Amino acid sequence: MHPAPAPAPVRRHVPSLLACAAALFCATGPAEAAPRLLKDWPAVKSAVFADPAMEARIRAIVAGMSLAEKVGQMTQPEIKYITPEEAGRYHIGSVLNGGGAWPGNKREASVAEWVALSQAYHEALIASGARTPIPIIWGTDAVHGHGNVRGATLFPHNIGLGAAGDAALVEEIGAATARAVRATGIQWVFAPTLAVAQDARWGRTYESFSADPMVVARLGAASVRGLQGRLGDSSRVVATAKHFIGDGSTEFGRDQGHSLVSRSQMINVHGQGYYATLATGVQTVMASFHSWTDVAAKPGAQDYGKMHGSHELLTVALKQKMGFDGLVVSDWNGISQVPGCRDSSCPQAIKAGIDMVMVPEDWRAFIQNTIAQVERGEIPMSRIDDAVTRILRVKLRAGLFETSPRQSVVAGRPEALLARDLARRAVRQTLVLLKNERGALPLAQGKRILVVGKSADSLANQAGGWSMTWQGTDTQNADFPASQSILSGIRELAGAAHVSFSADGAGVDPRQFDAVIAVIGETPYAEGVGDISPSSTLQHSRRYPEDLAVLRAVSGRGVPVISVFLSGRTVYANDLLNLSDAFVAAWLPGSEGAGVADLLFKNAAGQPAQDFRAKLPFAWPSAPCVSAKSPPLFKPGYGLSYAKPGAVRQLPVSERSGGCDVSKELLIFRQTGQGPYQMHVGSPSGAWPNRGLGSDLNAVLEAPAEQPAIRVSTTQINTQQDAKRLVWMGPATFHIGSNQQADLTVYPAPALVFDLLPEQAPQRPVRLRMECGPGCGGTLDLQRVISALPTGQRHSLKIPLACFAAQGADLSRIGAPFSLTADAPFAAAFANIRVRAGAAQEPDALSCTQFSPAP
Repeated sequence: MHPAPAPAPVRRHVPSLLACAAALFCATGPAEAAPRLLKDWPAVKSAVFADPAMEARIRAIVAGMSLAEKVGQMTQPEIKYITPEEAGRYHIGSVLNGGGAWPGNKREASVAEWVALSQAYHEALIASGARTPIPIIWGTDAVHGHGNVRGATLFPHNIGLGAAGDAALVEEIGAATARAVRATGIQWVFAPTLAVAQDARWGRTYESFSADPMVVARLGAASVRGLQGRLGDSSRVVATAKHFIGDGSTEFGRDQGHSLVSRSQMINVHGQGYYATLATGVQTVMASFHSWTDVAAKPGAQDYGKMHGSHELLTVALKQKMGFDGLVVSDWNGISQVPGCRDSSCPQAIKAGIDMVMVPEDWRAFIQNTIAQVERGEIPMSRIDDAVTRILRVKLRAGLFETSPRQSVVAGRPEALLARDLARRAVRQTLVLLKNERGALPLAQGKRILVVGKSADSLANQAGGWSMTWQGTDTQNADFPASQSILSGIRELAGAAHVSFSADGAGVDPRQFDAVIAVIGETPYAEGVGDISPSSTLQHSRRYPEDLAVLRAVSGRGVPVISVFLSGRTVYANDLLNLSDAFVAAWLPGSEGAGVADLLFKNAAGQPAQDFRAKLPFAWPSAPCVSAKSPPLFKPGYGLSYAKPGAVRQLPVSERSGGCDVSKELLIFRQTGQGPYQMHVGSPSGAWPNRGLGSDLNAVLEAPAEQPAIRVSTTQINTQQDAKRLVWMGPATFHIGSNQQADLTVYPAPALVFDLLPEQAPQRPVRLRMECGPGCGGTLDLQRVISALPTGQRHSLKIPLACFAAQGADLSRIGAPFSLTADAPFAAAFANIRVRAGAAQEPDALSCTQFSPAP
């Protein structure tokens, strides 16, 4: 390998109609200029050159490997499901830790414990008995710092870094993240995300730098430079460009959904981040879960299908035309979404161009199946050899053959987890001032300050997703040592004696203070759970009414109200803006909340201590639902400062009772309850109290504790942790409901649709009920239908809502759309529960005659 100086970012001309495919984010905002429009996937010259001597060494290693060793190299299990001894025995090429996975399942695992496990994997592979021992590479989702490790500094998520627009800052953060990751013995980071997000309803919007593809390209390349540095440096990591390609373009902003964009848009908008990072020398690319149809193709639309199974994209576009010579890794069980595939078997994905397969749990069966598929000729040996060649190339370039995890210059050093000054500076650079009327900011020293809001003293809320756990949920402030909440930062800047705190503002008279600071916003989420469904809107107060309530409690009392708004996207918040004298979009700032406080106060000389510099990376919506014709409230690039103030008028407030795409689908359960829907288990007879199901996807609940009648855990049917596994040990009800009633009659030909994986067939009635209030509902017995299904296989059931209506359900006021009562013995997993328009008329919809009226 002969590293060359990194080239300047690849710059292409992107016409405004392509760069701003969604008016919500970018249709009227400024874009970074570039010279020309691409008609095809471009050839990209990497900063990392091929080394002939290394290539000869790789060929020799591959020639001496058995088929089992080669397939082992292509396999990536999760650390909860494989021991070091097993990794050595099966010649495993890589492991990963998912969000919320720690050595020994210890949330508080020390740096030394992380390194010890990584070293154990390494030594097991070196002692595997292979002719040429090949070191393992461990990957992790360190998307805003080393978020899975207790005590590591967490930086602002990408949406905030996009607001800052500072490539040097992004590079510094990448380098600091790399040091923290290598300190724990891990060598590979699944970052940066290069999505050009087009719809704020997408739950991964905060992982996108901007709606401007050239900003994504510039900052993505900077992230790769920071993470990888000079390949072989033991304080840096292998980076990943993800998720290839166009994951930010799906219809309705649905995660793992379907992109309906032209080939020109895919090449010129969503490809820009890949051209820049490939030119910088990124060594791995992760395939996306979603599908793509080129709607502008002639003579008719061209369906590329799932990215994991697209040879045209993974091999022809990425490897052949762009010239990428690193490895392509799949996402978490992503191969199972390719038609004809399952978690443990997918020759289609390997032939399409997947080199390393992320198969967290079913890795043994995957290895066995893949070996058999090669032996039968279903997968050419040449494709296997190419995949292994790419894997070895990355490992050799990264110096893994020369340096064990314990030999890194930062291995085992707790101080390498910390970059607090950098993180605090980054927070200051990411905050966007949307409104500042009557000189509400900055606040003078010595003022009496009332702080309110649920997020003021919540490190989880300010960190967001991918923080200690995958979704960022089920954490406490104690899980984030070496961190500072925004409340703590305010106390530091203003003096603790001058600051009072009330989370909800109840029982406090704002008139006793000189100013109120309200810290409000979204609560943590990651992909899937974070999606705003088509049946909902971007209206923040509808999803988080407590924020509106706390502002109403303190506004209009003659005291200036400063709102600090934490979010992973831009939202409709006219009501909140009207109740605020100043409004700061703080995004998801990470672990250094004092960086927020730094911009709110004057110094001792009475001047602003710091000024706002950041600008909106996405448009701020002017309505709960937006379209191509909707003008934004604030354009991309908008942002006030103390030096350049501006006025914001009183804003009209729109209410919308339905959803933005209400005629299509109502999501009820997707990994957890969606929107207003909450889950609990209970006794059909009231013999024991209901138990709520929290958002901890790693938790197992048995209720009642003294003599369990039901066990609830998280499993997978389609994708990572998407299903609830229910095991009945006695009579019990699994209930999903809301105190808000939904009018399901607005959906034409609707059906209740859900995925089901039966494990043990029921021998007693399985009663599924839709409830519309006390004494109102319709119940169907599913026992006959479920008993006829093969166990251990995924099935999609579509039950016409007319069946429930025939049994007494008033579909115009459904509060609980899914309430399932059963008795032992019965076990099954349920996923992706929704009401879908038109599904009742689909050929595979069930007939009401297939159900017995429930007793």
